[in-house]
Amino acid sequence: MKTFDVAIIGGGLIGAAIAFELAGEKLRVAVFDRQRPGREASWAAAGMLSPAPDSSRDLPLVPLGRESLKLYPDFVASIEEASGQSTVYAREGTLEIFSGMRGETDRDYRVAECRQLGLAAEAVALDTAQQWEKGIGPAARAVAWLPEEGTVEPRSLTSAVMVAAQHRHVEIRSDCGVTGLVRERGRCTGVIAGGEEISARHVVVAAGCFSSEIAPDTELFARYAPTRPVRGQMMALKPDGAGLRRVLRSERGYLVPRRDGRIVAGSTSEEAGFTKRVTPDGLRKIFDAALELFPGLAGAEILETWAGLRPGTPDDLPILGPTDIEGLMIATGHYRNGILLAPITAKLVREWITEGPATFDAAAYSPLRFTTQKPQARTAG
Repeated sequence: MKTFDVAIIGGGLIGAAIAFELAGEKLRVAVFDRQRPGREASWAAAGMLSPAPDSSRDLPLVPLGRESLKLYPDFVASIEEASGQSTVYAREGTLEIFSGMRGETDRDYRVAECRQLGLAAEAVALDTAQQWEKGIGPAARAVAWLPEEGTVEPRSLTSAVMVAAQHRHVEIRSDCGVTGLVRERGRCTGVIAGGEEISARHVVVAAGCFSSEIAPDTELFARYAPTRPVRGQMMALKPDGAGLRRVLRSERGYLVPRRDGRIVAGSTSEEAGFTKRVTPDGLRKIFDAALELFPGLAGAEILETWAGLRPGTPDDLPILGPTDIEGLMIATGHYRNGILLAPITAKLVREWITEGPATFDAAAYSPLRFTTQKPQARTAG
């Protein structure tokens, strides 16, 4: 029987980042993925690094996102050094665009909200923003500047993290789905993967929207990790004129510039089950929002369209931490924020597993919140 210190279920960015972090502690780590690693939500993401809330439901997530954003420069540096690959990380800030009669009022409220949450934000004059990004559309009435936000190219980042983990001797098994847990005397002692029993002192579930689907006959994973797929459609555009330097964002959509001149536009949020495809209506909504933000894209070439499945949860918050089954930990349900939250998630899992002092209070994200039991002693505090 093959034996590891940690078995990670799921080979997206979250699983790979956790593996890299744990391998840095000289632990023997294996990652198991049901298909080719990194081809689900991580591959489909836009790559915005923004802890600012989209709605009131996101407010409990802000402290976690803010902490992860602080970790990003060092996280990227360590990944690039270990892998020898670029993550295409940039920190150019975001311009948030407000339109309509209430544009300035809404902008001022947003700036005040961000500052209250400990996020850098300021109001900028519309003509100043249009000097920074000359293609901003006439629908804009007011602009907020979030200078600390950044971007990363998710496919490049995920690839680099995979290589970095392998350089630390992490074993990555593709096309090797986990179908169950091994349990002895109430403790999780491994997994069944590819029909083989694998021994591990710790098991981490990081399988995104597929987490609740692992061994559905036991209902165990649906209890601790009640994830569901939320489809997001995207497109990549090649402008035929001036491009963008910074992210543009409004309540209708967003534009994320890439270093090669492409602009990624998104996104939809659809309850469509595990159906991962684009639709004419979804793409039209994205393109219309893109044109409102940046009319110069009217003649842009559409280079690529795609859809991804985000891991949603009942309260839209991630599921992070130990369960009441010794040896079983959850790190999933990051919804729209998996790219942003990879550094803090990896750090917390490393702290929990090595039983060092937890540096962040993650009790609000405990998997035990979905059970009738109260969070127990091993959550971060």
